Amino acid sequence: MTGRVYSALAERDREFGPFIRAPQAHSGEWRHWHLKRDEQNIAWLLMDKADTSTNVLSEELLRELDAILDQLGGDKPKALVIRSAKDNGFCMGADITQFRDLDTREQAIEKLSEAHRVAQKLVDLACPTIAVIHGAALGGGLELALCCDYRLAVPGAKFGTPEVQLGLHPGLGATMRLPALIPPIDAMTMMLTGKNMHDSKAKALGLVDQLVEERHVAAAVSAAGNGEIDRSEQKAWNSKPFEHALARQLAGKRMRSQAASKAPPEHYPAPQALIELWEEHADDPQTMLREEVESFARLLQTPTSQNLVRVFFLREKLKAQGKPEKNDSHDLPELRHIHVIGAGKMGGDIAGWCALQGLRVSLFDMRPEMIAKAVGNAAQLCKSKHLSPAETREVLDRLIPDLANDGIGRADLVIEAVPEDLEIKRKVYADVEARLKPGAILATNTSSIQLEQLREGLKSPERLVGIHFFNPVAKMQLVEVVAHDQASASTLAQARSFAGLIDRLPTPVSSAPGFLVNRALTPYLVEAICLLDEGVDAEAIDQVALDFGMPMGPVELADQVGLDICLDVAAMLRERLDNEQPATPDWFRRKVEDDELGRKTGKGLYSWKDGQAQKRDKFEPAPEDTLDRLILPMLNACQACLRERVIEDADLLDGAMIFATGFAPFRGGPMHYARARGTAEVKSRLEELEAKHGKRFSPDPGWSSNPTSSE
Repeated sequence: MTGRVYSALAERDREFGPFIRAPQAHSGEWRHWHLKRDEQNIAWLLMDKADTSTNVLSEELLRELDAILDQLGGDKPKALVIRSAKDNGFCMGADITQFRDLDTREQAIEKLSEAHRVAQKLVDLACPTIAVIHGAALGGGLELALCCDYRLAVPGAKFGTPEVQLGLHPGLGATMRLPALIPPIDAMTMMLTGKNMHDSKAKALGLVDQLVEERHVAAAVSAAGNGEIDRSEQKAWNSKPFEHALARQLAGKRMRSQAASKAPPEHYPAPQALIELWEEHADDPQTMLREEVESFARLLQTPTSQNLVRVFFLREKLKAQGKPEKNDSHDLPELRHIHVIGAGKMGGDIAGWCALQGLRVSLFDMRPEMIAKAVGNAAQLCKSKHLSPAETREVLDRLIPDLANDGIGRADLVIEAVPEDLEIKRKVYADVEARLKPGAILATNTSSIQLEQLREGLKSPERLVGIHFFNPVAKMQLVEVVAHDQASASTLAQARSFAGLIDRLPTPVSSAPGFLVNRALTPYLVEAICLLDEGVDAEAIDQVALDFGMPMGPVELADQVGLDICLDVAAMLRERLDNEQPATPDWFRRKVEDDELGRKTGKGLYSWKDGQAQKRDKFEPAPEDTLDRLILPMLNACQACLRERVIEDADLLDGAMIFATGFAPFRGGPMHYARARGTAEVKSRLEELEAKHGKRFSPDPGWSSNPTSSE
């Protein structure tokens, strides 16, 4: 058990006397739970999933809970408290690994029904039940808390139902219990979006009965056990109408429209299934629970859910890249101080994000106004993360303006984020290398310049690594960790560890033109320009990509990235890869020359207003082969990156493309999509496009050897 929980137990020990071990609870009897009773006969049941740092609801954990509830039913305590023995939160939800064992709908129904039986046993326990929540209570963790009579939250707690991100809806009773507890529209919004709810809003809506400082948890539990917590407030007046089917149907119609605009039902069926459940069965709790099980089991067998569960594990695989190997864990220096050179958009945001994640950061730029702007952006970031004024001040105190560039000599990691100019970067390195302290590493945020060029002139090239963030830094989870053949293993391991430390997903790639993401994304954007050059409407091109499942179309994306950057990256790849990419149209070059660069200048391929591309509602449809012309060049570049070992693993590639480009998650990643479609069919289709449109569609040799399976 962790310090947080021991502290709470010790507080109760001081107030109410020593704990008395329940006669039935023997040391070692439960692998995942600790059960004790205090002098007031309140049972404290601590969830402590064995062999992991995070609580998740596994079949074995629920089986033990079932047996514990049987014991408590036979020897009833005054009250039951359920809380986590983990410092990092209450419970993160179901054990997703066990989803892979459910091969049929019938198996899923059987397992879910058993879990529902245990949950109902908790609901029916003949004593007050109290969930004490610190950190995150997500998915099944929140559903377990919903089975309790009271929910007490320590400030900083957060609540969520993220199942929609797996192509599912809640499956342990939340579809019934959450709308019955808080205003139904808020409950449905929470389940449909998968967004977390912070402690203050949870308290305001009635999801939480009290917000309690850790030192007062014991007293609050005693009050709940004695029935002294005031629960006289009724549900909001605006909940009443939804007790009637007609009101739910009217609200459901609007929900359907809103959900479909962000998650088309042909790709993401779960939101529509959830709305249907609520519309039809919200007035009959027992039927609602039975139908929830049936609906969840159906969704679990859909390709969408299976691919989104795959994406969950891809994310876990990327996260694992940021954890040091066992042999390296004691050898890697601790990264405490980061120094960022360049306070432009990328450098300033990198510095702000690192400070938010608890690191001390010094930020250099020759222009004081750029540093001031970066500090202001960091303050806005804190606000968007719902930090208190005191917490915001702590973050800003860690972000140190450094006009003298003195942070170089104190930093464990120096990140260069100056403009994409080889000579400028080399001049920076000449100054930095002479001042780096022993053991410190030098990282570049370059998006396109190969490290073999950047390392020229360095006395210790083994200390250089690429750490390529994507824009916007606070939203884009992926970071490419770029290796070159003279980088030391320690430098690369530190870079990956740094990405994990700041809650990013590190993807190891080799130094090659465009690395992975830009190399794969550029042909997609270039083909959109070719289609525009042929007279196809921009809106039609984007609509084809949106219908495929991309988060935005390639024309809008080019405007978001910046037409100047697109032009430079395409020219670099054309030169260094010596491929058959078409020449950039003159009209496109003129746009760049005329400073029509996209969103950042208000005009590009679209006109922009208030951050939104101004699109026409009516346009001519795109040619039938548009989808393949857009997507297959991206797949072809991904295959080339695998063949050339720019990235070693097709799974890592799929994860990188999903988290960096938004490649349709429900399709499982570009190489997974290629396998599902058939690599022979992909190769054949590329050959057809090559015959019709030119050598830029020439299939990569890797398709013939078909090295798309994961290692």
